[in-house]
Amino acid sequence: MARRQPYVRSMDGWWKPNPFFRKYMARELTAFFVALYALLLLAGLVALGRGPESYAAWLETLRSGWSIALHVVLLLAFLYHTWSWFQIMPKTMPPVVVAGQRLAARTITTLGVAAAVGASMLVLAIAWGLAR
Repeated sequence: MARRQPYVRSMDGWWKPNPFFRKYMARELTAFFVALYALLLLAGLVALGRGPESYAAWLETLRSGWSIALHVVLLLAFLYHTWSWFQIMPKTMPPVVVAGQRLAARTITTLGVAAAVGASMLVLAIAWGLAR
């Protein structure tokens, strides 16, 4: 008696037909940009450790046109990453009950984004103050 071959479903493009999975894959792709920026900052730390000349050369590299274009792409990816992260937050955390009412998902997302914007402004203000 001949043995049947097991059915193996192709995994090529499994995420493409469903909008939920397309958003999921886009969010996961933005993690690559976060890692890329972390490596860029790590390169700056290495340059700083090598001395003032090396750090000045790294800063000069950041002023180039390709670096500015890269930072624009990174900013857009970070904005999407942050927004999508706070959109899924109400789905991943336990229910928040305030005054006997469950907090709406939109409220949780809005508060999360507001906290991120506030923290970013605080860091920007501190960096601005230290630079003066």
